[in-house]
Amino acid sequence: MTKTINLGTVIMNRTCFFENPLRRVLTIAMGLALYVFVGVVGTPVARADAANVVGPTKCTECHKATGAVWEATHHFSTFRDMPRAKEGREIAKKMGFKRIKAGSLCLDCHFTSVVEADKLKPIAGISCESCHSGGKDWIKVHSEFSGKKKEAETADEANARWAMAEAKGMIRPKEMYRWAKNCYSCHTVPNEKLVNMGGHTPGSPFELVAWSQGEVRHNLWYTKTNDPASDSRKNLMYVVGQAIELETALNAVGKATEKKTYAIKMAGRASKARKRFYKIAAAVDLPEIKEVAKLAKGAKLKLNNGASLSKIAEAIAVQTQAIVANYDGSQMAGVKAMLPAADKYMGKAAQ
Repeated sequence: MTKTINLGTVIMNRTCFFENPLRRVLTIAMGLALYVFVGVVGTPVARADAANVVGPTKCTECHKATGAVWEATHHFSTFRDMPRAKEGREIAKKMGFKRIKAGSLCLDCHFTSVVEADKLKPIAGISCESCHSGGKDWIKVHSEFSGKKKEAETADEANARWAMAEAKGMIRPKEMYRWAKNCYSCHTVPNEKLVNMGGHTPGSPFELVAWSQGEVRHNLWYTKTNDPASDSRKNLMYVVGQAIELETALNAVGKATEKKTYAIKMAGRASKARKRFYKIAAAVDLPEIKEVAKLAKGAKLKLNNGASLSKIAEAIAVQTQAIVANYDGSQMAGVKAMLPAADKYMGKAAQ
């Protein structure tokens, strides 16, 4: 008989990853992911396949102001800083990687890569396509105004253009589940061996509102002044973020094979996310939110329980996408007191 180990009773409380400034750089650099959480069961998220990556300069040709914001973030500087960091080199050595930028697992989350001579070549830090997916098939579609000047394009033509871009893989801001899932796919470090053998931190203390409204905020295409998200949208981001945190952590526990740091820490994340979602469900009376809380309650945080946890995580993913589709956050005013204050945002947003 296979022995099961209840991880909920052995959750460890270790030193916060942000006490060390160098670690803070590395952790923030794990931002919006280049790849989805490999092996996660559930609705798939568009992966920034390196074969489809065109590189950030193709985006910043038009989005110049956004590019300037990006260049002042840790997402940008990780390309230079991460390979020089002592801790990064130590992790790479433990994992058997000779060079961080040459075919290592580090490319998955810390860099934007293209395929060159059948090999991955990192060309930037975490960048546009880390969130919006590889742009090869959609970048021209989304920007050509139906072959007309912007002023001549009709509303119907614009709608058709955006629909085509989405069909070709573009992740737009309205698709909150998809881009937020990209964030969590790296901020939870989806690799047991990287944590247990390499000594990599088992995820950062990521929260969607605080991290999206800080230095990475680039709400410039429509507002021009980088306005923060509306109260309603922040409500929605908080709820969606906590649901994805729960989904991702449950999957991680289900895939863990040893009662070591990775499994214990992921169980800790799942336990905390579950408690937070109970609070959300008590404050917001919406059926999808109630269902996520109900699903979470049935999750047993133990090893050798992968099938059950994956099934629950998949069901949570379905409900989370329904939340994004059905609500704009104005129905979730009950979570306002749970949102991080502006002074808790990760870095200062550009003005």
